[in-house]
Amino acid sequence: MAEAAHTPNRRALIGFATAAALAVACLMLRSDLPWLKAYPAQWTLAFSAWINLAIGALLEIASPLFRALSTFLDWPMRMIRDGLQAIPWLVLTAGFVAVALRAGGLPLALFSAVACVYIQVSGYWAESLNSLALVAVAFPLSVLAGLLIGIAMNKSRRLAAFLTPMLDFMQTAPAFAYLVPLIVLFGFGPVVGLIASAIYAIPPMARNTRLGLDMVSPELHEVAAMTGCSPVKRFWLVEMPTALPQLLVGLNQTIMAVLSMVVFAAIIGGFEDIGWEVLRSMRRAQFGESLMAGIIITLIAIMLDRITRGFALKARTHSKPAMPLGRYAGFAAAAMALAALASLILPEGAGSGFGMSERINAAVADLSVAVGTTTDALKNNAIYFFLLPIRIGLEQTISPFTWGFAFSPALKTGYWIALALLASAVALRKGPLAATITLLAGLFLYTGTSGMPWPATIALASAIGYWAGGARIAALWAGTLAMILLTGLWTPAMFSVYICLSAILICVALGGAIGVLAAQSDAVSALIRPILDLLQTIPPFVLLIPVVMFFQVGDFSAFLAIISYAIAPMIRYTEGGLRAVPPTKIEAGLTAGCTPMQLLFLVKLPTAQRQIALGINQSIMYGLAMLAVAALVGSRGLGQEVYVALGKADAGLGIMAGCAIAAIAICVDRTFVSALERG
Repeated sequence: MAEAAHTPNRRALIGFATAAALAVACLMLRSDLPWLKAYPAQWTLAFSAWINLAIGALLEIASPLFRALSTFLDWPMRMIRDGLQAIPWLVLTAGFVAVALRAGGLPLALFSAVACVYIQVSGYWAESLNSLALVAVAFPLSVLAGLLIGIAMNKSRRLAAFLTPMLDFMQTAPAFAYLVPLIVLFGFGPVVGLIASAIYAIPPMARNTRLGLDMVSPELHEVAAMTGCSPVKRFWLVEMPTALPQLLVGLNQTIMAVLSMVVFAAIIGGFEDIGWEVLRSMRRAQFGESLMAGIIITLIAIMLDRITRGFALKARTHSKPAMPLGRYAGFAAAAMALAALASLILPEGAGSGFGMSERINAAVADLSVAVGTTTDALKNNAIYFFLLPIRIGLEQTISPFTWGFAFSPALKTGYWIALALLASAVALRKGPLAATITLLAGLFLYTGTSGMPWPATIALASAIGYWAGGARIAALWAGTLAMILLTGLWTPAMFSVYICLSAILICVALGGAIGVLAAQSDAVSALIRPILDLLQTIPPFVLLIPVVMFFQVGDFSAFLAIISYAIAPMIRYTEGGLRAVPPTKIEAGLTAGCTPMQLLFLVKLPTAQRQIALGINQSIMYGLAMLAVAALVGSRGLGQEVYVALGKADAGLGIMAGCAIAAIAICVDRTFVSALERG
């Protein structure tokens, strides 16, 4: 047992020591061997060109098929749109309220009514219905594909092992990466956004279908076999009804995934839907209009989420409604009929938002002028003393212009001596593993992400993977980074790592602190909960507007945008983990005489470390997902490559850059999962 317990530490020591030795060697030789720092362009492979050739050949053969499919999908979407537009808004509101009342009771019905009234008053009713038309067509496509994939994964382990990485890619690749090849195949228009939305929303349905079928107990299978059920009857009469609650959860997640794509769909040719309104107002830097339209997407998302979740909960608990469905449908029809009569009396037409957007624009503009000096100082200090050291290292950051003094040879020598002494002290107190990690951190701080030689970066990532999950995860990291290197995307990839790493460090520190406060105080928890709901449901594009208005375009704006999008999971998981600490452990700590701070650091945080680690993992995933959106405010990196590819319709570049982001996200996820499983 002791030998097994020490194996991960020995494995980590070997990996990190090798990475440290390679990093030192590369830094010493980089002047003589410049290819260690900058990978030569002539050594790269033309993957993007090969992909473009393949897509071009496919297009020549199957172009009529793609155009026919585009027409086939465009027809029902436009029919649904025209049908919804023909129904008075009061009638649709009554219908939504009736469904919400059935799913979640009076509170949800009131919320749905208020949401519909807000949408009408704000002047975006028609645009919202257009978005619902897209959801109405993409949603069944995603559900059908997800059901078939989930069933296939349940029936075949080999197929599950093959399809799982594909589902991971579909969920982690930026939406822009989907759009580029789809534009080449189908042309610009709403159908491309529809197909991209459907692709993005397949994994939640597939995963929940498989999970629901996997949860069917063997006893039920045995009972079905004993009663003489054929495999087909057993599937429809036993497995599917048993898995229904989990399937409804999948429906809930699928609707949310489709709705989250409406802004991305608008980029490549929407049809005056709410996503297009968000995008158009964002391009004009109209924060008021963008915020109001973004709130509408949030309200629709919350309404659909609560309705589908309510039906899923009723199915899971097998609760019987107070009124039979037939009688309830009659009451709902009567309410809609009354709403139709009222619509004949009341004047029809959308509202104007009472000038709210203009007031918001004026307030934000005035505020940006008033705090301009403060925001400039904050931005400059953050760039010079935090962002640049992570990007280019202390070696290039410290200069008379930024820090007020030069990084002279004497100071460099002092830095290395101090690092060696620190590593030695850590070795005496914590052991060689901690000392090696300290040395690697010092090397990284000296060079930054862009200055670290690429062999050392690959070795360090592989060492982390080797520590977390052994040779398999190490090989995954090495293969991913080697592919990025060979495709010529190393420089933008390292920029993406820099901007994402910088944001995640703040998310962990700030989000963890807020999560701790929320776990200790119900008032703080209640205060931040709606803020977190807003951050996780509002389109990320909307988050860019105030950032740009206060801090202009650049790395710092992208940095803040990623933080705003990725901090919510860290807060939620930290609070949830701390609140889930067993009372017996807290009582034991109090009995031992722990102060509140000792109880937090010695009992609660160690107990909740798995949940906190999951929060870090999810924050990283959110940060990577935000890279492509952050490219709109001047951030470079892989997200910018995807966005440039979208503008040029360069499917090869878009796919490779999107695959690079997805591969890094998968590597991070597998590393965290393996580390948590290892304990």
